[in-house]
Amino acid sequence: MTRNNGELDRLREGRTELENHYIDELVSGNLSRRDFLRRGSTIGMSVPLLGAILAACGGSSGSSSSASSASGTSTSAGAPTKGGTLRVASVTPSAAINPLLVADAGGLTMINQTGEFLIFDSNLKLALQPMLALSWSPNSDGSVWTFKLRTGVTFNNGQPMTADDVVWTFQQLSEPAPKGTSSALSTFGGVLTPAGVKKVDASTVEFTLEAPNGNFPYFVSSDNYGAIIVPKGTDYSKWQSTFVGTGAFKLGSYTPNVGATFVPNPNYWGAKPYLDSTSFKFYSSQPPMILALQGNDVDVIAQFAPAGAAAILNSPTYKIIKLESANHRELSMRTDQAPFTDPRVRQAVAYTIDRAGAVAALLSGDGSVANDYPFGPRYPSTDTSVPQRTQDIAKAKQLLAAAGHPNGFTTTMNSEIYQEIPQLAQVIKADAAKAGININLSITNQTIYYGKTFGSSPWLDGTMSLVDYGDRGAPNVYLSAPLTTKGTWNAARFHNPTYDSLVKQYAAALDLQAQKTIAGKIENFLLQETPIVYPYWIDGLTASTQQVNGLNPTSIAQLYLNQAYKSA
Repeated sequence: MTRNNGELDRLREGRTELENHYIDELVSGNLSRRDFLRRGSTIGMSVPLLGAILAACGGSSGSSSSASSASGTSTSAGAPTKGGTLRVASVTPSAAINPLLVADAGGLTMINQTGEFLIFDSNLKLALQPMLALSWSPNSDGSVWTFKLRTGVTFNNGQPMTADDVVWTFQQLSEPAPKGTSSALSTFGGVLTPAGVKKVDASTVEFTLEAPNGNFPYFVSSDNYGAIIVPKGTDYSKWQSTFVGTGAFKLGSYTPNVGATFVPNPNYWGAKPYLDSTSFKFYSSQPPMILALQGNDVDVIAQFAPAGAAAILNSPTYKIIKLESANHRELSMRTDQAPFTDPRVRQAVAYTIDRAGAVAALLSGDGSVANDYPFGPRYPSTDTSVPQRTQDIAKAKQLLAAAGHPNGFTTTMNSEIYQEIPQLAQVIKADAAKAGININLSITNQTIYYGKTFGSSPWLDGTMSLVDYGDRGAPNVYLSAPLTTKGTWNAARFHNPTYDSLVKQYAAALDLQAQKTIAGKIENFLLQETPIVYPYWIDGLTASTQQVNGLNPTSIAQLYLNQAYKSA
């Protein structure tokens, strides 16, 4: 296609130095159209502007859906049908619905039914989407980010949303321990403090960060799953009784361990829902959710894993929305407890795992192998030149012998009942046994497994622990929370100043090429240290009957239903 240089020159006018740098990288071929959309939207270039630049470079905008489907897609044809109730199967929330503390898939699905974020990170689009923020931009080094808010927004209790509400919300989310208890500290720790959140005017909020951060918009997006905007002074402990938020629906009823209903919010700022109501039924595990869909007891499964789901994955009766995702599992090893104080032992565990076999057996191919660091296929900054680690039992035995364990050793691994994780735990146990490592399994429900904090959590305290991690549009949380010295989810007790320094360098980089360079250093460093084993990346899957249209899921277990409807 022919490039329109005159139009490109016009579009460059008034752009920042960083924005024009990315345009140059696109024109020169150093930045793909896909990565241009991602990075451009991150630094605040609007979706229409990004599309115009891509069009001026020749061809389409490239912003089509990244979702695929075995028997349908999230898109729909024809005029939407109004009315009716959509019935959704969802995993049971592991605790009371509290945006400040939420950390489980069931809770995430509930929160986004009425709550909205400054930015929406949609798996169906490549660019970050405005939600309650209309635009955002960094200063020259990414240490200060300014957000322009949508005006005329009202909470579902009738109260107007203001900049004061946004400031208050993020001050609660970023309040450090011990006073602060927010799950969002896994994101904001070392990045943002309450003093850094400032109201500029009635429609502008400014975030002054503790250090430059090139991916900060993801930190205030739907990726940071509890960061819905709530009214100033909200008592989070009572939020479950109100579900106050700015979203398209408001609470009808909520019954713990049973289900919930929602009805349209008459004060919603956007397009009104087509549905009369939504009804959620909670399930403790995946098999009964599959049976409920097959038995026409529900219309949608909010999120599921391929293991045990062949009956719906291989049937033309159902629509399957598959999303590219950074969902994954992490097997942490306590670097402060023998025998895992020796990195050779940790490497040996990693070499026992048949990752390709696990993807085939547990994910039915709906995922990809991971490489023992938190950079995956979704991220443009991933250094793909680093060799993939594969199963090598002879190598594992050699490492164990060199570390003083020629006959292997016995240990215990804690894990949770969630999707395919119990089966993965069995796979890891069987693979490790081939090198003489005997792993005893302790698998509990999520409420027990997560616990509260260090000292009272089988996940965070176990010598080995296997846990689920939901999708993120940028890898920063994966790099910091489970691996840095002060990481809030550091189950491996990994304390390494060299690693901490590399993560700070990565976070501060605004330029994609700089991010890639540092990512390569991190990847190689973690392969040597191996505090955590990453078996695979998992595609996000949502299932529905053929009559359901307009679903907008994310692979972090959120499910937006404001444009959903059921056809006849």
